[in-house]
Amino acid sequence: MGISVIIPVGKNDEAWKSLLHDLCSLDHDDEIIFVSQESAESDFASEVSQIKISAACRWIQSSPGRAKQLNLGAKEATNDSLWFLHCDSRISNHGIKNLRNAISKDSSRVLFFNLKFLNDGLQLMSLNEVGAWIRSRILRLPFGDQGFCLSKTTFLTLGGFDENAPYGEDHLLIWKAHQKRIPIGCVGGGLKTSARKYALQGWSKTTTRHVTLTFRQAVPELIKLLRDRRPT
Repeated sequence: MGISVIIPVGKNDEAWKSLLHDLCSLDHDDEIIFVSQESAESDFASEVSQIKISAACRWIQSSPGRAKQLNLGAKEATNDSLWFLHCDSRISNHGIKNLRNAISKDSSRVLFFNLKFLNDGLQLMSLNEVGAWIRSRILRLPFGDQGFCLSKTTFLTLGGFDENAPYGEDHLLIWKAHQKRIPIGCVGGGLKTSARKYALQGWSKTTTRHVTLTFRQAVPELIKLLRDRRPT
């Protein structure tokens, strides 16, 4: 049961090196695909060889845009299980084990992790963790920084990530899952992500912006969902 890990890498983003170390416990049947609009970093091969990772590692170039990067990674993946991770994510060996168990129980679901924040932001981030838990576990709207994992068949059924969306391609993918009655489920473990932008841009400003953009995108999708399920 191999897993293809797909990681979009932004310009001059070095966070992939730390994440690569977190993925050392992956098996030889697994693979890690870094997707960037730039060619492979000069130290990519040496980084991979130094940690002696069993999984195959590749770096491929893509057109600009996160959705395009994610879709290209999915297209190039050789395994049926697609695990999309943000470059600044951090995962434990226990989290990877939990993911495998969740896949083996039901591979038809869109899986996600509980969101946790690294200690590189503000103390107020604990409130964001609670908010993310409510959004994903109660409202059933996880975001991409929670590490979506789904089968390639399900991914194709959903049509992949929307490359024309100005933002929130991850959010829209979950709405498509709801509209097509594809179940989503939590792996149960935590996936950590960086909180630096909250410290740099301000907690209140960043949180308010995220909530506002999410609401604007969610309303028409909810209307579409309700319309599709209305009795004829």
